Amino acid sequence: MSQSAPTRSAPSRSVDPDRRYMKKAMDAPLLERQEELDLATAWKEKGDEEALHTLTTAYMRLVISIAAKFRNYGLPFPDLVSEGNIGLMQAAARFEPEREVRFSTYATWWIRASIQDYVLRNWSIVRTGTTAAQKSLFFNLRRLRALIKDTSSGALTPENRAYVAQALRVGEDDVEKMASRLAAVDRSLNAPFTEDGEGEWQDLLQDDNPDPESQVMEGRDQNQRAQWLGQALSRLSEREQLIIRERRLGEDSVTLEKLGERLGISKERVRQVEHQALKKLKQYLTEVVGDPEEAGLIPTD
Repeated sequence: MSQSAPTRSAPSRSVDPDRRYMKKAMDAPLLERQEELDLATAWKEKGDEEALHTLTTAYMRLVISIAAKFRNYGLPFPDLVSEGNIGLMQAAARFEPEREVRFSTYATWWIRASIQDYVLRNWSIVRTGTTAAQKSLFFNLRRLRALIKDTSSGALTPENRAYVAQALRVGEDDVEKMASRLAAVDRSLNAPFTEDGEGEWQDLLQDDNPDPESQVMEGRDQNQRAQWLGQALSRLSEREQLIIRERRLGEDSVTLEKLGERLGISKERVRQVEHQALKKLKQYLTEVVGDPEEAGLIPTD
């Protein structure tokens, strides 16, 4: 009996998910004002998830349109769209139909804000814009430079810098710093800085921490100062020691009034005892180390 050859199935043709999303967004029907209001009300008052889905699906094209304006920042377009969708969902959650504002108008702000925040967080490993002025500079500097036909990639001329600063109501120094920041690129610290591949950029970083020898010397000096101060304090009366410790050696200085209440004396008397105790400490430490204030032994006012 002859065996028939196995039937070959046609290769599966998977559709690019990004293209599928674009097609779905463009095919979604536009909403009239009343339809939009009814859907938003159904979601807001009844928690109708189907209404929410219809409402947000109708404005996916708005997300794509806004995300396309941020393509030139070098970030993946699907990621920009995803962040825009987050903004769209936030708009749907916060929208108040009774205010009689079109949902598309309200959602535009949330979509743009979400995408801008994503760009600022991911354009560079260094946080670029933290204040409102810096964000305005980041997203408008290129546009303004193109408007005045400033094609240089680095520093602006004094005239152009003044124009941008006035247009965005920021300082000229801020404009110059942002222009330099936008002209720079992130560089790996492990990248070689010579043609032969020897040495890395991280080798040029300066370590501001004290070296081991300095740490040992500082520790020894601290122990010695503590020993001298302990010997000086032992020459004071108990009341004098208490006042000096509470007023000069603690992290938080106790007020004269509180110490006076604690010791049963006036705050003026506390001040006098403190002054006398400091004179005794300084006199003893001067005999031992020379200048106690220079040695960091007597806390000054």
